[in-house]
Amino acid sequence: MLIAPKKHITEPDKHGFQVRIVRKGKEHSRYFSHSSWGNKAKSLAAAQSWRDQQLALLGTRIKSQVGLGALTNNKSTGVRGITKTITLDKRRNKSYLVYQVHWKQNGVVKNKKFQVGAVDKVTADQEIHAFRTAVHFRKAYEMCVLDDLDFDSQWYQNWKESRLYDTPIEVKSDRDSLTDAA
Repeated sequence: MLIAPKKHITEPDKHGFQVRIVRKGKEHSRYFSHSSWGNKAKSLAAAQSWRDQQLALLGTRIKSQVGLGALTNNKSTGVRGITKTITLDKRRNKSYLVYQVHWKQNGVVKNKKFQVGAVDKVTADQEIHAFRTAVHFRKAYEMCVLDDLDFDSQWYQNWKESRLYDTPIEVKSDRDSLTDAA
């Protein structure tokens, strides 16, 4: 898990770093003095290490939504490059279940979102369909990379209407396109 170098870490004075994590209304904090750790770089390294240990112990933040109960924001799906999140649309005051695929194209990190629907109305079939489509998307990308072909995320534009994962992925090297096997 990658964490921003100073996320949850502040330098309240010139003498040390403060780590502060709040979970369920309870603060978990510790101060790392530069003099106690030898120098500024060592105290920052110690603060980052302690923060990472605490985040592993405390887990992810639980967000509460009106009428939906407690929602976890655990992004792990067990598939590389695919996360599952719950996003809040503040304008509509609704939460949506989203599967998101991450990949690199020409050195630029990109992502494709497969929004399943409102959390309180999503069916198991809709969620499985979105997850399987996201997995298919990621595998198609990986196959294009292996065969040194261009990957076009537009192939999945109408993903809700079709079940692309029902047929195996076939990459044609004589033309730069991805097709589903017949």
